[in-house]
Amino acid sequence: MSLSAQKPVPLDQTQYDFDEIIERRGTNSLKFDFALERGQPEGLLPLWVADMDFRAPKPVLDRLVEVAKHGIFGYTEAKSDYYEAVAGWFDRRHGYRPEPKWLKMAPGVVFALAMAIRALTEKGDGVLIQSPVYYPFTGCALDNDRLPIRTQLVLNNGRYEIDFDDFEKKMVDHKIKLFLLCNPHNPVGRVWTRAELLTMGQLCLKHGCLVFADEIHADFIFPGYRHEVFAALDPALADISIVATAPSKTFNLAGLQNANLFIKNPVLYKTLSQEIRRSGYSQLNAMGLAAGQTAYEQGENWLDQLLVYLKGNLDYARDFFQKRLSPLKLIEPEGTYLLWFDGRELGLTAEGLNRLMIDKAQLWLDDGTIFGPGGAGFQRLNFACPRQTLKEALERLALALT
Repeated sequence: MSLSAQKPVPLDQTQYDFDEIIERRGTNSLKFDFALERGQPEGLLPLWVADMDFRAPKPVLDRLVEVAKHGIFGYTEAKSDYYEAVAGWFDRRHGYRPEPKWLKMAPGVVFALAMAIRALTEKGDGVLIQSPVYYPFTGCALDNDRLPIRTQLVLNNGRYEIDFDDFEKKMVDHKIKLFLLCNPHNPVGRVWTRAELLTMGQLCLKHGCLVFADEIHADFIFPGYRHEVFAALDPALADISIVATAPSKTFNLAGLQNANLFIKNPVLYKTLSQEIRRSGYSQLNAMGLAAGQTAYEQGENWLDQLLVYLKGNLDYARDFFQKRLSPLKLIEPEGTYLLWFDGRELGLTAEGLNRLMIDKAQLWLDDGTIFGPGGAGFQRLNFACPRQTLKEALERLALALT
């Protein structure tokens, strides 16, 4: 059998057990093994960083074993069947079929984000973000001597909305060249509607602003909502955008470092490609390439089962919050596997709320302050874990509030 990536086969029919508790300690897991290095006490239950406590799909594991048994890990490049696997996935799941010439590969979405900031803006420029937002948006801007310009999301009756007047004002006042879009939005869980995306897109077109659309959570959408690929909304928006995706969140492959960028505009494609080359990065790692292609070809059954399981986790958490965590307000997620909840009614400072989570609940969550203005008094909890783990975390939280 060829060691090049395999052709698609009938969907995996394995029935997956997401209730299985898999020991991750002692594996150099960032989530489980680095409490002390991250300034946390040992023994906390970690539900912070956004990876999942589930094994990747069986076909992916089998493929990685096959590559490992071959025993040679030289330089690798993607061939046409990889592009077909990626395009086929986005066509089936999102009604968007990128052309092979639009696809640029990178070791991660955050890496691509930093490269886009460097390639498309100058030192001292403002970069527009919607706060509170995934903290590398701010970090990548600051680390590259750009200014994060924040347009604040508005929490209205438990749901975040966009202040379009402020969005445009910030864009004009700061002569914004690049807008960093997070969709689905991390941490607040919004899946922006077609109308919202079009309005943001039209404002970007009006003011000559490019868009980096981080759509890494696109495959985690709850019933009643739909993910709209930004570049698929209008040819004019495809011409000003970079759409960043990855199998890393979808199939729990973050450590294999594989991201896919869709860039229709050839000038934009060339500009970003040159910046990536200047960074010294070239080929994707061999395991990431093999795992990503196999996941897109044969991982659909696994994902469909996982989505049902995550919906069950969300239902359980929602009920628990309502019945036993009443001072805390859960912000209903439309997408992602992240719970964003409001603890301001407890009357604590942001640091006091964080100490409650750590010292009394013995939980390691993400403190809302790291997501920027609007995050103080909130916490982010990753519920992509076995239900037993989620139950334990919520029981700890309930006990801490008594």
